[in-house]
Amino acid sequence: MSANQVFERGDRVGIYLQDKHSLEENVELVQYAEEQGIDEIWQAESRLARDAVSPLGAYAAVTDDIKLGTGVINNWTRNAALIAQSMSTLEELAGPDRIMCGIGAWWDPLAEKVGIDRSGALRAMRECVEVTQDLLDMENVTYDGEFVQMRDVELDVVHGDDGPRTVPVYVGGTGFKMLELTGHFADGALLNYLVSPEYNEKALDALETGAERGDRLLDDIDRPQLVVCSMDHDEEKALDNARELITQYLGQQPHIMKASGVSQDLIDEVGETIGGWPADKDDIKEGMHLIPDDVVHKLTASGTPEQCREKVREYAETGCQCPILYPLGEDRRLMIDEFADGYL
Repeated sequence: MSANQVFERGDRVGIYLQDKHSLEENVELVQYAEEQGIDEIWQAESRLARDAVSPLGAYAAVTDDIKLGTGVINNWTRNAALIAQSMSTLEELAGPDRIMCGIGAWWDPLAEKVGIDRSGALRAMRECVEVTQDLLDMENVTYDGEFVQMRDVELDVVHGDDGPRTVPVYVGGTGFKMLELTGHFADGALLNYLVSPEYNEKALDALETGAERGDRLLDDIDRPQLVVCSMDHDEEKALDNARELITQYLGQQPHIMKASGVSQDLIDEVGETIGGWPADKDDIKEGMHLIPDDVVHKLTASGTPEQCREKVREYAETGCQCPILYPLGEDRRLMIDEFADGYL
């Protein structure tokens, strides 16, 4: 299944939900987003707070058309058969052409703390995605990989349509080797947040290299992107909301920051201040003072509504086909209202 068989190109906008708000609040927000014409919802599965699949079931039950994606589940704690089963179940609940499966390689030290050795991440991702795609196409799969082994496995659908599922598989990756691999075989790339538009240009080069290897075009790969959006009519308040998140990620997932050219000195200084994962809230507050405004502006869409829209346009101009906005401000509906008619 190619991504452009499923999605129309154009001025798409999505919302990214994590765990700061209650599920009840998120369900209401998803309904409001659909009413306002937002195109997509991507549910995070970060840390050990909230899984991505369960909330999507709740969202599917109370909406009609908005697309729903995992942003992202990992390929280590769920095998490909379970991933395909979960996506098939969500499609049964939501209807065709609404579910999107985003898979990522997880991250340390969390993976290591629960006994997962992420060595061979590229090969493991390729095997997982290939088998997941085949299962969603309702094929009988026998596969003898280094990380994935299947023998005579298929989705055993009893009720409803037993034809191929309309679920594109995305890889959520930051490193350029993972993006090359994504361009080669995945339906889409879920580009990361807390990166700069300049990073996007390199990411597209990597995707195109992989696409050529797979005898495909760059436009065969759908490219939504997570974008931190801290919106407030008070610019300083908006910047401080984003600064807190940046501080946490600088200390805990420095590979994302390195990809955007944040200085190693700043990464090291913040890391020493907050002390690793999980970070203490007081340490994060202390580390925030180290993050200058220009870094906030570089990595996020933060500020007044017009400043946020302008920054989102920069991501779109450098390859993002659907900004998936991660709302940090207190008024999430304000952000939805501002982007309901697009950003161009």
